[in-house]
Amino acid sequence: MTTQDYRHETMAQQQLSALYEVSSILSNSLDYSQATRSILKVLHDQAMLEYPMLTILDESGEQLEVDSVHNNSGNDKSPKVAYKAGEGVVGMVLSEGQSIVIPMISEDFRFADKLDLYDWGKPFIAVPVKNGSDGVLGVLAAQPAIAKPELLAQFNRFMEMCANLIGRSVMLARNISEQTENLQQERDRLQRKVRSNYGLDNMVGHSPAMQRVFEQIRMVSKWSSTVLIRGESGTGKELIANAIHYNSPRASSPCVKLNCAALPDNLLESELFGHEKGAFTGAIKQRKGRFEQADGGTLFLDEIGEISPAFQAKLLRVLQEGEFERVGGTRTQTVDVRIIAATNRNLEDEVQQGRFREDLYYRLNVMPIFPAPLRERIEDLPELTDFLLGKISKQQSRKLSITDSAIRHMMNFDWPGNIRQLENLLERASVMSSDGIIDQDLIILDGISMPQSAPRPIATPSAVSPAPATVVPPANTTAISTDMSDRERVIAALEQAGWVQAKAARILNMTPRQIAYRIQTMNIRMKQI
Repeated sequence: MTTQDYRHETMAQQQLSALYEVSSILSNSLDYSQATRSILKVLHDQAMLEYPMLTILDESGEQLEVDSVHNNSGNDKSPKVAYKAGEGVVGMVLSEGQSIVIPMISEDFRFADKLDLYDWGKPFIAVPVKNGSDGVLGVLAAQPAIAKPELLAQFNRFMEMCANLIGRSVMLARNISEQTENLQQERDRLQRKVRSNYGLDNMVGHSPAMQRVFEQIRMVSKWSSTVLIRGESGTGKELIANAIHYNSPRASSPCVKLNCAALPDNLLESELFGHEKGAFTGAIKQRKGRFEQADGGTLFLDEIGEISPAFQAKLLRVLQEGEFERVGGTRTQTVDVRIIAATNRNLEDEVQQGRFREDLYYRLNVMPIFPAPLRERIEDLPELTDFLLGKISKQQSRKLSITDSAIRHMMNFDWPGNIRQLENLLERASVMSSDGIIDQDLIILDGISMPQSAPRPIATPSAVSPAPATVVPPANTTAISTDMSDRERVIAALEQAGWVQAKAARILNMTPRQIAYRIQTMNIRMKQI
C-alpha cells in the first residue's frame, strides 16, 4: 500500500467515525443550538476541518447569517456577520446551490474574509445545506487541515454528507419551533377566552345578595387564601370557583376539579395524592394525583362535606403543610396549591355531631362565600332566563324567546332546585316549543304545570310586611340609600326619574324589563306626570 493510499484510508476511517458522532448528536439532542456547536467541534477535532462555520438563511430568505463558528481554541463564536446571495464564496453557494472547493484562498478573488480567521495559504470548502427539495437553507464551510489537492474531493464529500444531516435537523427544528409557537398562541387564545367566559361581567345577577358575592370574589381573587363556598345545590358554586381562579394571579396555571362524593376513600386517596407503580392491584405505572396536577394553580374540591372522618385526617396535613406521599410511596411531595372547597351541608352541625373534624373545618372556613338561592334573588330571574335561553339557543341552533306571562308565571315559584332547575325547565320548554316561543302553558315543573298564585313580594327583609297595593309615592325627590329596602329603592329611583321607567332603570343599573317586573311584583302604582 502506498503512502497516499494509506493516507486516504486513514482519513476515511476518521471521517466515518466523525460522521457517526454527528448523526448521534443530531438524533439524541433536542437543543438545536447546542447540537450545532457539538457538531462543529467534532468536525474540528476528528475530521481535520479547521474553523468549521454554519450559516443559516434568515427569515426574509435574502441573506445567510452566521449561526456558529468553532475555532482552534475550542471556543464557539457567533459573530453578527451575514452574506448576501453572490457575496463571497458562501454567498455564491447560496445563489448557485452547489459546493465550491478552493485549492488555495489567496488565489481565488471570490473569497470574502469577513471573519478574519482562515489561512490564505490553505484550501477552503463550502457546501450547501439543503431542505430536501433543492432549496438552500444554509451553508457549511471549513478549511481542511491538509492542503493536498487529491484529498479535497474526499473532504468535500464528507462535508456534503454532514450538511445533509444538518439540513434535516434544521427543518425539524424549524417545524418544532413553528408548531410550538402555534400551540402557545392557541393556548393564549384559549386562556383569554376562558377568562372572558368566567369574568365577573358574565355572571348574572343585580340583586343585593349577588352583588355581595361578586364583591367577595373580587377581594379573594387577589390572594391565595382558602375559600369555602357554601350553598344549596344548583346555586352555581362551581361557577364561583372558576371565577375566583380565572381572575386570580394563578389564572395561567391549571384549575383541577374533583367531586369528593363520587369516590370511596381508597380511590379518593389515589385520585388526590397519586400512587406509585405496584402500590395496589392494577397500579401498572406511576400516576400523579390531583394535587400534583394543580401545582401552582387551584384545586376545587366539590362536596367536601361528604368525605369520611378517616380521610379528613389525611387531607388536613396537605392543607396545612402542602406535603403528602403518593399511595405506596415514601418520598414526600411538596406542592403550591390554592384550595377552593364547596359543600351544601351545614358543617357546624356536622362538627357538633362528630362527623366532620373541627380542625379541618377551621382550615377550610378561611373565606366563606354564601351564594343566595334563587328564591332569595327572584328579581334576577328575568335576566337569568335571558342568559340561559341564549345558551340553549346555541345548542339548538335556533332563536328562542319567552313571553312576559311565562316570566311572571315562573316568578311565583319557590325554585327548590335553584338555577339548575330553572335551566332544565327552560330546556324542556324549548323542546316542546315548535316555533321557538315559550309561553306560559309550556312552563312545566317535574311533569306538573306550575300552579297559578297571586303575585308575591320579593324575598327581602322588607317583604315580611308587604306594603299595600296603592302606595302613593312622596311628592319630593328621595335620595337612594343602601339602607332602603328593595321596594323603597325602586320608588326612590322612579321619583328621581320623573316616573319614567327607562330612566329609573339606568339609575338602579337595571334593564327596563327588570324594573317593570319589580314594579308589578311589588305592587307599585305608577304616578302619571
